[in-house]
Amino acid sequence: MDYQTIVALDRAVSLGEARKGFCGQVVCLLAIEGASRLPADEMERRLIEMGFVEGSEIEVLHEGPFGRDPIAVRVGTATVALRRRDAMAILAE
Repeated sequence: MDYQTIVALDRAVSLGEARKGFCGQVVCLLAIEGASRLPADEMERRLIEMGFVEGSEIEVLHEGPFGRDPIAVRVGTATVALRRRDAMAILAE
């Protein structure tokens, strides 16, 4: 890892912890085995297919009424719904 990547990761927050109105860019995906119902590599693949790639602009548009789950996120020009536990794998700044 280069210095810029380390600095970006230090400032990054997990999208699963972000509140409504958060805007930022995807820094990286960090799917951890056991954090989701899916294997880590499958979770990462699905997030990439939804558009969560490094540098993508994101915005948290809506939070569910009970436990703030799920969340609606605009990624690029698409709007997707995610469980917070799955959104924890997306690091953004």
